[in-house]
Amino acid sequence: MLDMRLLRYFVAVADEGNFNRAAERLHIAQPPLSRAIQQLEAHVGAPLLDRASRPLRLTGVGRLLHAQAVQVLSRMEDVEAMVKAAATSRRRRLVIGFVASTIYARLPELIRAFRKVADNVELVMVESTTLDQIAALKEGRIDVGFGRIRFEDPGVRRIILRDEKLVAAFPIDHPLASGEGPISLRELADEPQIVYPRAPRPSYADQVISLFRDQAIEPRIVHEARELQIAIGLVAAEEGMAIVPESVRRARSHDVAFRELAEPATSPIILSHRPGDRSPELALMTSVVARKYAEWGYDVPAALSEES
Repeated sequence: MLDMRLLRYFVAVADEGNFNRAAERLHIAQPPLSRAIQQLEAHVGAPLLDRASRPLRLTGVGRLLHAQAVQVLSRMEDVEAMVKAAATSRRRRLVIGFVASTIYARLPELIRAFRKVADNVELVMVESTTLDQIAALKEGRIDVGFGRIRFEDPGVRRIILRDEKLVAAFPIDHPLASGEGPISLRELADEPQIVYPRAPRPSYADQVISLFRDQAIEPRIVHEARELQIAIGLVAAEEGMAIVPESVRRARSHDVAFRELAEPATSPIILSHRPGDRSPELALMTSVVARKYAEWGYDVPAALSEES
C-alpha cells in the first residue's frame, strides 16, 4: 500500500519541479525528501521523475501516479474534514459506505436528493470496498453500503437495486474502438485486459474474469488496478482494455471509447444495511432511492418499499 506521506512529498516535488523548493514547501530538509522519492520509486518499480531535466519533469508513470495521487490526497482531506465535523456536530448522522464505481451510477444524484429532504441529518460518505462494508456495517461504523458484490452474511441485509450493463472500454485510437454494433468476448480473447480492484478478493475483477471463462476463454490480464479510476486511466494510456459498468461512459469519453458487449453481462448495484435497522434516516434513504429510481424509469425493487 502506498504511504500517504510519500504521495504528499511526490506531489510537492511534481508541482514545484524542484527538490529544494518542494522541501521548503514541506518544511523538511532536501536529503530526506530525495530519499523519500527514491523509496516511492522503489515501491512503484519505475522512475517517476526525469532528473536530467530542469525543471524536473514527470515520466509517463510519474504523470499517471501524480493524477491519482492528487485525487487520493484530496479525498483524504475530505475525509478528515468530515470526521472533524462529525466530532463537533450534535445532529443525527447517517454514514454511507460506497465503492468508487457507484459514483458513476448516479449515487451523487441520490445523495443530493437525500440532502434536500434531510437537512437535519449529517451525511458522512466513506469510500470502501463491498467486503469492507460488510464488516463496517456489523461493527456499526457505517449505516448503509452501496456495493457491487453479493456476499452471504446473516448480519447484513442486501437489496439489489438494479443490474447495470457492462461495456468494453478501449483507448480512443484502438482498432476495435470504432467498430459498429456489439463486440463479443471472443473478439476480446487476445486483448490485454485491465481488471480491478487488485484486492480484496473476491471482487468485481472476479465477475469480469468469470464472464470470459464462461465462454471458455482465459483472459490475458496485464494489469490489476487498485480501483476503477486507475483502470480507466490505464486504458486511456493505451495499456490495455477493460470491461466496465456502462455508467462510466458518461464521465470518461474524451480519451476512451466504449462498445456494447454481444453477451449479456451485468454487475449489480447493491444497497446493504443491518437487519432490523428501523432508523428514520435509513427509511428516508430507501424512500429517496425508490422515488429517484421511479423518476429515472428504473424498476423499483419491492424491498425498498418494505424498508421505507
